[in-house]
Amino acid sequence: MSWAEERRANKVVDAEQARFDAEAATERRIRERGAYLADQRTDRDTADTKRTASRDARRTRRTAQRVKLGAWLSAHRVDLPIYLLAVASGVMAVPSMAAYGFAVYGNATGAVLPVLSELGMWAFALAVQVTRKSSPDRPVWALQTGVWTFAGVAFGLNVLHGLDRGIDAAVVMGVASVAGVIAHQLAVAAPRRSATERAASRIDRRVLRKTSRIQVAAVRHAVAEIDATGTATLVFAAGRYVLDRRGRLTEAVESRSPVDPADRIAEQLAEEAAAWLATQDRPGPSTLDPAGDSGAVATLDSAPDLRESTPNPDRVRTPKTRSFDQLWTDFQAALLDPSGAMDPTSAVSIRKTLHCSAARARQLRDDYRANR
Repeated sequence: MSWAEERRANKVVDAEQARFDAEAATERRIRERGAYLADQRTDRDTADTKRTASRDARRTRRTAQRVKLGAWLSAHRVDLPIYLLAVASGVMAVPSMAAYGFAVYGNATGAVLPVLSELGMWAFALAVQVTRKSSPDRPVWALQTGVWTFAGVAFGLNVLHGLDRGIDAAVVMGVASVAGVIAHQLAVAAPRRSATERAASRIDRRVLRKTSRIQVAAVRHAVAEIDATGTATLVFAAGRYVLDRRGRLTEAVESRSPVDPADRIAEQLAEEAAAWLATQDRPGPSTLDPAGDSGAVATLDSAPDLRESTPNPDRVRTPKTRSFDQLWTDFQAALLDPSGAMDPTSAVSIRKTLHCSAARARQLRDDYRANR
């Protein structure tokens, strides 16, 4: 190969290599551009996702706020007009009282007069409302006395202020001053209760009064136990009591639990059958033959010389039946027996002492335990 041909061949190779390098550079730029665009798309998608999430969160917060506001407005649909009335009353009364106080005192000290006339009654009015909601059982008559006392002060000061312009102006200024607090006390601080709530409240008050009287009587009847150190302790007698007309405690007499008629009839029949069987004549014990020594047992025969046995009229007894009230009377008498032969907490002991059925004995035991 000549020098010229080799040179041409090298140029061809160089041109081919340059073309390959250009294609590789182009591909590299394409890949870099694609990666850049992909990053841009990812960033845009991320930003869109964040914007959508933020928009959804704001929409959720606004919805929750609207629901909360709607619930609050629904719960305070009565309070809001009353407080608007109170605001209107304050807007009219506070500047007027401030100007009146400045005129009376002749300096800026008198401008504080609305604090005494307006703020005083509203402080007590809000105290009544808060107390009734937080402590329903706590009396609020003292706070209500404060409300009406300061309302009277506000009404009087506004009337005095308006007298310079005439009676009509005095009445208008006085009414405008106390209209808000009056509406607040009637509609918000003391809402009307239902008939059921009023009846329950009356019953609770009666229960409280009766409980208080019984506790006072219990303290009056209690005995004192003094220990070695001189400390006195009241000892109360546990039980069930009622108050008599003199306010003294009297042990309550409670009715016993009813007895099932079917059980009572069955028990009476069982007792009558047992009593009837006890009155029947039965063959006496066998006797030995006195004539013989063989130890043979003599037998009953039907010899003509033997009389037919007849029941003794004196031994025939009427079946003994007792009502439950009679059994209870006998039970009370057995309790008073100083020997203490009967254990009132044991049905077996009651049955053996009173000679009654097991069912009656258990009922007597249960009634005794219930009335202890």
